[in-house]
Amino acid sequence: MSNGFFNVPIPVNEPVKGYAPGSKEREELLNTYKALREQQLDIPMYIGSEEVRTGNLMPITPPHDHKRVIGNYHYGDASHVTQAIEAALSAREQWANMPWESRAAIFLKAADLLAGPFRARMNAATMLGQSKNAYQAEIDAACELIDFLRFNAKFMTDIYKMQPESLPGMWNRLEHRPLEGFVFALTPFNFTSIAANLPAAPAMMGNVVVWKPANTQVYSANVIMELFKAAGLPDGVINLVYVDGPEAGEVIFRHRQFAGIHFTGSTGVFNHIWKTIGEHINTYRGYPRIVGETGGKDFIVAHKSANAKEVATAITRGAFEYQGQKCSAASRAYIPSNIWDEVKAHVVEDLKSFKMGDPEDFGNFINAVIDEKSFDKLARYIDAAKKDDSVEIIAGGNHDKRVGYFIEPTIIVAQDPQYVTMCEELFGPVLTLHVYDAEKFEETLQIVDETSPYGLTGAIFANDRYAIELATKKLTHSAGNFYINDKPTGAVVGQQPFGGSRSSGTNDKAGSMLNLLRWTSARTIKETFVPPVDYRYPFLQSGSPAEGAI
Repeated sequence: MSNGFFNVPIPVNEPVKGYAPGSKEREELLNTYKALREQQLDIPMYIGSEEVRTGNLMPITPPHDHKRVIGNYHYGDASHVTQAIEAALSAREQWANMPWESRAAIFLKAADLLAGPFRARMNAATMLGQSKNAYQAEIDAACELIDFLRFNAKFMTDIYKMQPESLPGMWNRLEHRPLEGFVFALTPFNFTSIAANLPAAPAMMGNVVVWKPANTQVYSANVIMELFKAAGLPDGVINLVYVDGPEAGEVIFRHRQFAGIHFTGSTGVFNHIWKTIGEHINTYRGYPRIVGETGGKDFIVAHKSANAKEVATAITRGAFEYQGQKCSAASRAYIPSNIWDEVKAHVVEDLKSFKMGDPEDFGNFINAVIDEKSFDKLARYIDAAKKDDSVEIIAGGNHDKRVGYFIEPTIIVAQDPQYVTMCEELFGPVLTLHVYDAEKFEETLQIVDETSPYGLTGAIFANDRYAIELATKKLTHSAGNFYINDKPTGAVVGQQPFGGSRSSGTNDKAGSMLNLLRWTSARTIKETFVPPVDYRYPFLQSGSPAEGAI
């Protein structure tokens, strides 16, 4: 029981380390990377107090060096999902009843551990397992995850402080209970921080969690669990399993105690999950919370007043950092004819300077895409564009998977704004752009809005404020994160809460109080100090008729 009103430390966004030549952090990260690369880790599932090893081993290979095995993880089945649910529910009462400040302390300790002794290991695991360069790993696996943990603790206290007014003679209170049951966290490969936050956010609010990561993120997921355990997270609060997605769903979505899902992944999978939950809605003890961030076809639109070099840099960074595998990565661009030649020259020059290869070489801006399935999909689109007379590839266009899954950053110029790669989500280092008549800005905005079913991120570049205002209004529902004169990537926790609507998800804004509210169930408590002893209200009392009454 708490004996005080406690304030958590004021969160500040974690400074990004530079990893400059000769720096201490660069040396430590490189040494950790090389050490992990030479090992073969044996990675268990974490269920309750047990490290579960099934003997059904799945190899982990770096996307940039797919013949090298750096570890094996123990693959499970439906029985392990059931075991994880039971472990979570066994831990639920004690965890839900733990004072909030003790829950906060665990995750704040995790943040400090990650900022210190776990930093190099988490970054190196992300570089190896997900083929991120040092900077992309730093801003994701270290800084963003630290920010999630620290800011969520502050958001939790802000939620608990939201209380109703009370009239004389009574006291109204509001408590935010954890959900009744367990939460399922289904997490993606592309951000270590998201993979950690999806189970951690519900857990911070007193919920228990079954967590299934993407198979291509298991290597850093193991480090996340090591971090949480080192911070003192009790057994059973977060249970980590590696199982087939549909097999897990068969158990989870039929369970009476299923209370919610925290999801980041494809729109198709999310749609199927929502449908499955609906089909079993009478099974559950309550209506499950469905929170998801899904696909995107993120855009950059330039106005004729835009600065060409600024637009080019936004394209170069926004489309190709982490091989275009960010949910927010620019995948389509609309450039006015009056600045096109200059934009083209800058972008082509930038792409010529890109180095591509192993993350161990800090000079490599581009690394490998996540796996062979992704590689083959992207290669098909690029090869089809090479044969299509209606489009032109002005940069890139090559691919090679002999050593790693390397796709050269590619820019396709399409005459038709409805060309297939202007419309479909690719999730890789391929940007398609359309050059429009500089005098048809408003018509182009209409095309931007109607081309894609998604609504995740987008950017407008202009120096004309009327054009900015017009784009902001016309594209109101086209992007949940909208950027003015900036690339459409790089949302920072506590600064730009992240999420989109339409086919991009439920827009519950990770990195804000809005997301944490989804993992609570409010209870209003009214206490009357001196209750009435007579049912009669004053209006029932008899008396003389009012003067003048008949």
